[in-house]
Amino acid sequence: MTTADAGSDDTAAPTTAAATAAPATPAAPATTATAVARVPGPPGHPLVGSLFDLTRRPLKTYLAARREYGDVVRFTAGPPGLRAEFFMVFSPEGAHQVLGTEAANFRKENNFYAELRTTVGNGLLTSQDAEYLRQRRLIQPLFTRRRVDGYVNAIALESAALAERWRAVPDGVVDASQEMSRFALRTVSRILFGTDVEAAVEVVGRCFPVLSQYVLDRGFAPVLLPRSWPTAANRRGAAARRELYEVCDGIIAERAVRATRGDGGGGGEGAGRADGPVSDDLLELLTRARGEDGERLDPAELRDQVLVFLLAGHETTATSMAFALHLLAKHPQERRLAREEADAVLAGREPTAADLDALPYLTRVLKEAMRLYPAATQVGRRVVAETVIGGYRIPAGAQVIVAPWVAHRHPDHWEEPDRFDPDRFLPEREKERHRFAWYPFGAGPRACIGQHFSMLESVLSLGVLLREFDVDVIDRGVRLGQGITLEVNSPMRIRLTSRG
Repeated sequence: MTTADAGSDDTAAPTTAAATAAPATPAAPATTATAVARVPGPPGHPLVGSLFDLTRRPLKTYLAARREYGDVVRFTAGPPGLRAEFFMVFSPEGAHQVLGTEAANFRKENNFYAELRTTVGNGLLTSQDAEYLRQRRLIQPLFTRRRVDGYVNAIALESAALAERWRAVPDGVVDASQEMSRFALRTVSRILFGTDVEAAVEVVGRCFPVLSQYVLDRGFAPVLLPRSWPTAANRRGAAARRELYEVCDGIIAERAVRATRGDGGGGGEGAGRADGPVSDDLLELLTRARGEDGERLDPAELRDQVLVFLLAGHETTATSMAFALHLLAKHPQERRLAREEADAVLAGREPTAADLDALPYLTRVLKEAMRLYPAATQVGRRVVAETVIGGYRIPAGAQVIVAPWVAHRHPDHWEEPDRFDPDRFLPEREKERHRFAWYPFGAGPRACIGQHFSMLESVLSLGVLLREFDVDVIDRGVRLGQGITLEVNSPMRIRLTSRG
């Protein structure tokens, strides 16, 4: 997840190419003996610091800050007496330190994470320490490659339904961002709830945007009003949270009743493959999950995990798929190569899990889309003990933000960083790069547990859509914003031509 301020930016304009285990004990914080105490950064306005730049054009502001001040930059924002200070880390080496080697010294403790915990519960995304390790041990077996591959039938079902709906669009024009958001939400809901998918999709699609904005506004408010005060924002947030909780609690309670009657879980059409290694939906597996000592998730914990999977499992995947389609629509040569691969691998049949490895070019397209447009543009942490990043002393208690948006464009690691070139992710070229030069799923001991699921869903569904349709771009430039994840704030229309 991201700890982003709201704002908007024009997209970059990439041009075409020429042709989990338990966390290890982190290293001790770096010595401060020779570190520079004063971190450089923009002076900002005397009254509000860099507030306007950070809220109106944050993505451009971060890129400009790296160019002018280097890989560690100090920002201040807000009026005197309420001014916040934070440090942004732009280099892959710095991200490696924050998320990897010193991960225990950088905690998920800030106003944003506090608001997120209160709103969607203390699931894998927000929990820490012993509680996080407990949850991870219970849930990790549900996200092995074998388990995740069992959900390919749900992906195939929703991909086919989307293609059928697209064939009925009168003028062949769709908004890639809106379509992929709807598709990803339906897919993750089907995998979570099986045949109960329709009960959740409408409520989640309507309530999550309200809650996301509510969390964002409160997470970065200079003065935080109590949630009990009857403000318009509090009422909207409470109503959306209540409705979302009710639908999840209702499905979980119904599963408990079914289990008591011996009716089984929510497996069936669109959950796992009936003839494959898994036949139950994810909620059923979560309900049955047991630790070594027999511990299990209670109903409230089940709801917390479900809400995290719904939030993180559809917004990030939708962003990646939308930009992959958008970029292919803009670049005919890359589109042709991806389409030819999809035709050869998926000709006349539904996709299978084994097809993921058989679609290397489309996988590279997706990785390049996630490089240029990472769903999590930045990731925030609080420093526990004073440390050194990039030669600068960072005090205990400071807020530190690593920024995939900038690291993915860092000129020391990416040649012509604004150019769209899927072949950057050829295996031999990936081996040459710093492993934190690309981290759209986070990294280190808190890396996203659903990486394989996201790649499986994205690559296979894009393959199906490219097999069925040719795509051409209408809106070449797209306005971006920063919410909890990267936002598209203008139309992202593409024109579809059925391939028969």
